[in-house]
Amino acid sequence: MVIEMEYLKEFEHPSSRFRGAPFWAWNTKLDRETILKQIDVFREMGMGGFTMHCRTGLNTPYLGKEFLDVVKACVDKAGALQMKACLYDEDRWPSGACGGAVTKDPEFRSRYLVFTPFSKEEGTGREESESISAAKGVFTGKGTELARYQIELRDGRLAAYRRLSPEEEVDGAWYAYLEISEPSSWYNNETYVNTLDKRATERFAETTHEVYAGAVGAEFGKAVPSIFTDEPQFVHKETLGKAEEKKPLILPYTDDFEDSYRAAYGESFLDRLPEVVWELPDGVRSLTRYRYHDHIAQRFAEAFSDTLGEWCESHGIALTGHMMEEPTLQSQTAAISEAMRHYRGFQIPGIDMLCDSREYTTAKQAQSAVHQFGRNEMTSELYGVTNWDFDFRRHKLQGDWQAALGVTHRVHHLSWVSMEGEAKRDYPASIFFQSPWYREYRLLEDHYARVNTALQSGRPQVRIGVVHPIESYWLWFGPKEQTADMREKLERQFEEVTEWLLFGLLDFDYICESLLQEMPEGNDGKFQVGEMAYDAVVVPGCVTLRRETLRRLSAFAAEGGKVVFLGEAPTHVDAVPSEEPQRLAEACTQIGFDRSLLLRELEPWRLVDLKDENGVRTNEYLSQLRKTEEGYLLFLANGRAIHGEDVPEARKLTVELPAEYKLTLLDTLTGKRSPLPAEYHGGRTILQREFYGQDSLLLQLEPGRNPAGQTQKQPGHVLVSPLCHGKGYRLEEPNALLLDQAEYAVDGGSFQPCEELLRADTAVRKRLGYPADGGNVAQPWTLEEEPYEHQVSLRFTIEAEQNVGRVKLALEQAALASVSWDGEPVKGKPEGWYVDPCLSVLPLAEVTAGRHTLEIVLPYHSKSSLEWCYLLGEFGVRVRGRTAVLTAMPADVGFGDLTNQGFPFYGGNFTYLLEVETEEGEYELSAAKYRSPVLCVKVDGEKRGDIAFSPYRVSLGRLSRGRHLIELTACGSRINTFGQVHLTDEELTWFGPESWRTGGDRFSYEYQLKRTGVLAAPMLFKLI
Repeated sequence: MVIEMEYLKEFEHPSSRFRGAPFWAWNTKLDRETILKQIDVFREMGMGGFTMHCRTGLNTPYLGKEFLDVVKACVDKAGALQMKACLYDEDRWPSGACGGAVTKDPEFRSRYLVFTPFSKEEGTGREESESISAAKGVFTGKGTELARYQIELRDGRLAAYRRLSPEEEVDGAWYAYLEISEPSSWYNNETYVNTLDKRATERFAETTHEVYAGAVGAEFGKAVPSIFTDEPQFVHKETLGKAEEKKPLILPYTDDFEDSYRAAYGESFLDRLPEVVWELPDGVRSLTRYRYHDHIAQRFAEAFSDTLGEWCESHGIALTGHMMEEPTLQSQTAAISEAMRHYRGFQIPGIDMLCDSREYTTAKQAQSAVHQFGRNEMTSELYGVTNWDFDFRRHKLQGDWQAALGVTHRVHHLSWVSMEGEAKRDYPASIFFQSPWYREYRLLEDHYARVNTALQSGRPQVRIGVVHPIESYWLWFGPKEQTADMREKLERQFEEVTEWLLFGLLDFDYICESLLQEMPEGNDGKFQVGEMAYDAVVVPGCVTLRRETLRRLSAFAAEGGKVVFLGEAPTHVDAVPSEEPQRLAEACTQIGFDRSLLLRELEPWRLVDLKDENGVRTNEYLSQLRKTEEGYLLFLANGRAIHGEDVPEARKLTVELPAEYKLTLLDTLTGKRSPLPAEYHGGRTILQREFYGQDSLLLQLEPGRNPAGQTQKQPGHVLVSPLCHGKGYRLEEPNALLLDQAEYAVDGGSFQPCEELLRADTAVRKRLGYPADGGNVAQPWTLEEEPYEHQVSLRFTIEAEQNVGRVKLALEQAALASVSWDGEPVKGKPEGWYVDPCLSVLPLAEVTAGRHTLEIVLPYHSKSSLEWCYLLGEFGVRVRGRTAVLTAMPADVGFGDLTNQGFPFYGGNFTYLLEVETEEGEYELSAAKYRSPVLCVKVDGEKRGDIAFSPYRVSLGRLSRGRHLIELTACGSRINTFGQVHLTDEELTWFGPESWRTGGDRFSYEYQLKRTGVLAAPMLFKLI
């Protein structure tokens, strides 16, 4: 592992190496000029590059000449700008099928085993395949019979079983079939790939990686540093609910699995298959079940991750990305068997973090592998599925805790090339030009780039290892009614030990047993795992250990190493009953499964502590410590979600370090370095510091003491006044009336009652025999051009309380639409676009008081969709239930919800103009209660800063005596413009395409709007 201190020289102005590379959603027909211009937007946002990621809507043949020409142009421009042009290895996801090119050959299609009480001739229990972005198997009845079984259950347990010979017939037999996945529109009418077959992955590399190498291989390791693989998986494992239920069960399998299993274990898998499905009597654990899960894990890792990693290593490009379903023991077992085994193949291991989740286990697993394999980077696909109103506060909180747990390569989810059609519902927000705050995003990217200069420097200081319990979970992967309690216990312990140690500021690494046996053993009294050497190892309630793990733990303990058995000692070795683990536990330290007991046993290996005013250790902060040539680097970050974020609250905390250090603050928001005063007691360093909710802290620690007398008195604040009244306001774009409900007619037929347009679209598609929309369709580039055989007429009723002047219409497919206003055709040409180039703006009409009719006639075919439109102009809007009426443009607004002040659907930047009269002096502005991604502040036309994080203050600098104009801009979000305005479920956290198409009690025609704007008057303070 390289100790690289040169990186810190870039702290103030980090290069692109340390900056993010968002998923750049190529979701339309690629236009070279448009694509190249968008690279400039990434640069303006402070990004270090981009990840070229195909999404639903791509209409340029994937990996064809035109596509590769655009890729090459992007790589050329990135190189010229010293940016990163990162590759993505699939058309959509999950990775492996090359947009269906690999699986056109049935030999490489995903396979699985169906274990069922129904013969395929009966036809019972059959299902239709779903078109979803996951490898799920169903019983189609088209498979090849592998075996039949006579099963005897007693009290729901497997009392007896035997494999039947081909000629035997018994009542109630169970059947094992090998099925091949059926074509799916998600895979462009092919299938997912067989990730258990190395030959299939080699074909994938041949059709994808070799093609990229031919196009831009000269830039591998330079302008093209990495290629992202996304959610590889096998067909997901299933278990029975009740042991005696009769239903088909799906298990991952492949053609030669029986042969490779027999070669590994010297016995037939098919002979013992029922033990994978049912529990054995008397609580006996099945060795076959354990071996099945382990062998599937090994087949998958060798066939997929190892194969791609070797290709990337030999071609000078880093394999990065993440596996499917990493967070829990259940999710890993079902989709990938275990996550950590795969990271040996990644030059840059990675994770994904959706819905603002706090998956500490996911991050810690990957970080552990990064440490043990001596890698220096870790990827996270972050911010996905968080919606339009996910603000900078939450961007920072999510990014900070992941940085503390190792993330250095940020892949933002998602930046759309286009919002056309279904693309605008592709897991917003778009972290790009469609979001009005995009020019302010450099604030965050500069922060993370500076953090990364530190967290890619030096060596990680981790003294504790924890044996990963995934293999124990496999033993209990049986019918839920019999295994749920034990599974829940193992899950809870997995989560608890992770959080106890992380938030107890005792950093640790997970030890993957399957990887451990491949790594050399140390001889210096440490527990060696690859590049890492631990002083203490915890065995956290495991049921089984590998023989090699037990041997190394025993040797480590014999040399004086600390081994802590947390909870019950294992009862099995390699899934076979054994008393050896208990004997080792008795010779080491065995404690109850308790937080305080665990932290007390590991206290001698503490490297940092953080306590509140009462001397109590905090339970919210995460740490990362790295050793450098000069000393150490310490990063502390809030790892918890914040509730009540509108009220700034400073916590006075004490950082304690076990030796004397000279402290330097590395301010990641400004790039400045400054010495910090500290106290020194008993050879320890004590730092008192206030922490606000979104604060993180980066310190450089060098041996010695800070010189005395460096403490600076902080200035006081005197409230001058709340800024309740202003000089008006300014909009950055026209106000908008959302046109989302209309009467509709098909092919000149009678108009149907007023309906929300996505629901109307569903009804139209059903009537015409088209498949339902929602994104799970074959890519446009794979389909033949289709003539428009139908037309749909939309009739909107618009009410105005008074004359509001000329208005414009923003709509998609404007060139194909026929538009009329009050029966008169509209013949103007488009004048620019609204939010995204797909929404053309047409001059419409002068709107007078009264009721008006807008009719739009659109050609329609199976790839069409009915999309919301927008009336734009200088008017106000008042919402009343499910209707909205035009009003006069408000003369002024107050602080409070803008949706109630004439701007319910406005999603642009909104500037409050505030005039103040001051004495000469230094001033600050405070604005804590707002619903905006970020607030921007100008004084007399000069930018003074942003309000993004608690305590929500910005320095206005020194103001002269007299009047000054403060411009306070609430940057907009598109939540009420393009968001789920009819969704009633306020607890929903998964904001995918389906969240626009809800039904029942989760849908309301009445608008469900989010508050926007500055909700309470900002305060002006004078510094004294």
